Amino acid sequence: MTKTELSDLYRGYIACLNRQDWPKLGQFVDDGAVHNGRRLGVSGYVEMLERDFDDIPDLYFNVVTLVADPPYVACRLGFDCAPKGKFLGLDVNGRRLSFAENVIYEFRGGKIVEVWSVIDKAAIEAQLRGES
Repeated sequence: MTKTELSDLYRGYIACLNRQDWPKLGQFVDDGAVHNGRRLGVSGYVEMLERDFDDIPDLYFNVVTLVADPPYVACRLGFDCAPKGKFLGLDVNGRRLSFAENVIYEFRGGKIVEVWSVIDKAAIEAQLRGES
């Protein structure tokens, strides 16, 4: 798979997430997919995303930076949303937040097999303290 093909595939995956089109997620995520060291498979991946959208009703994945070097994609995702209650153990309670997630994906056979994800919790904590 070329860099362009992998980038296009990844953008299709992000569009699938933003549509919450869970029946099509298996087109992008492998049955044995691992997320931050936990084997989730497609069903566990869907459960994780359903929880995310339940906790953050206005969740939208915005690709800020994307680098494809097959079989890997590195992406900085930007979020501007209002989690309902607690988020990452922090009392957010509907407050609008802007933060980033840095993610690396490994693809095999055209599907995500492993994900390493880190959310910028320090940026969220600073906003909750009233810092810009």
